[in-house]
Amino acid sequence: MENVNLLNIFQGLATLADSEPAVMIMRIFLIVLGMALIYLGRKGILEALLMIPMGLGMVTINAGVLFLEDGRHGTLFVDPLVTDVGELMTTLQVDWLQPVYTLTFSNGLIACMVFMGIGVLLDVGFVMARPFRSMFIALCAELGTVAVFPLAQWFGLSTADSAAVATIGGADGPMILFTSLILSDGLFVPITVVAYLYLGLTYGGYPYLIKLMVPKHIRGLRMEPEKVREVTAGEKITFCVAACTLLSLLFPVAAPLFLSLFAGVIVRESGLTHFAELFSGPLLYGATFFLGLLLGVLCEANTILNPDVLILLLLGIVALTISGIGGILGGYVLYFASGKKFNPVIGIAGVSCLPTTAKVAQKCVAEVTPDAVVLPHALGASISGVITSAIFAGIFIAAVGGI
Repeated sequence: MENVNLLNIFQGLATLADSEPAVMIMRIFLIVLGMALIYLGRKGILEALLMIPMGLGMVTINAGVLFLEDGRHGTLFVDPLVTDVGELMTTLQVDWLQPVYTLTFSNGLIACMVFMGIGVLLDVGFVMARPFRSMFIALCAELGTVAVFPLAQWFGLSTADSAAVATIGGADGPMILFTSLILSDGLFVPITVVAYLYLGLTYGGYPYLIKLMVPKHIRGLRMEPEKVREVTAGEKITFCVAACTLLSLLFPVAAPLFLSLFAGVIVRESGLTHFAELFSGPLLYGATFFLGLLLGVLCEANTILNPDVLILLLLGIVALTISGIGGILGGYVLYFASGKKFNPVIGIAGVSCLPTTAKVAQKCVAEVTPDAVVLPHALGASISGVITSAIFAGIFIAAVGGI
């Protein structure tokens, strides 16, 4: 009787002992991994805004497992697979993160809120000043998307699932969330979790890829000052309206993300200060926090142990690695085409992951030549990467899926 009472009191430990060995080991591993993400985020090695709440969610979801009424193991956080209306209403009253998940995550709203905040922080003048160069790099940095699609099919995934996981190569989190929600509802949760986990790791991993592919004397190359015409606010607004209209006509399924992104840019350029402060402050950081927290909570041991998830883990890292290689190779093409005046490190920024990869490019160059500035070029490539990832996602959805 004493043992029963102790089990009732310390159910996290009890469910750990009651789990199958593989589940028990995975729960412990994910708890340790979550702690590592918090530490690396705090140290600035990984993206702190996403990794700290994600790590904390990962720790808690794998520690806070209890016995449910029917004897199953479960939590009081979120049920990502509930579909029955009656069951959903009950779950909404029990799982405290379920309303946030159901009303913002599983319908892509949280991705739109993040995009709206990012839009306010973007200066599309970087793209408009160097449109062809920026788009060329961004297209080269989609190499992982193109390569992983047939590779995923070879691993046995369906055409729709393969298309969804291939979009990880574009390194655009909200776009991956949106695409997998439409194309791969069965693997929507693990694809999104894997994608964001790896996107957070690009900040720490891509510098090694750059050092491997770009020699130090080229990596520190200074970019000569360019005479670039100043782009006016009116021109930027015109560009946003035209781009939003054209992209929405071509790829309606991604129109909510286009609207969110370009609305943020237009708010910025229109001088709507109160909206800009709302979108770039509470909206962006609130959405980012709950996005990271939900992603961590979705990293539950049973989900990660799904055999399909192991394939996704492999395909995700392959997609991002190949995209990084493609971007740097694109940078080398411009390096030679410009008479060795273009720094190929900028190519990594074509893997959008805005603005992380642009900051990585600048950081790697500055380590060799502290006064070298490549950030404007990198931001142009990174913003173009958002557009190209949307184009590829739209093509995949139109070709293999649909609503």
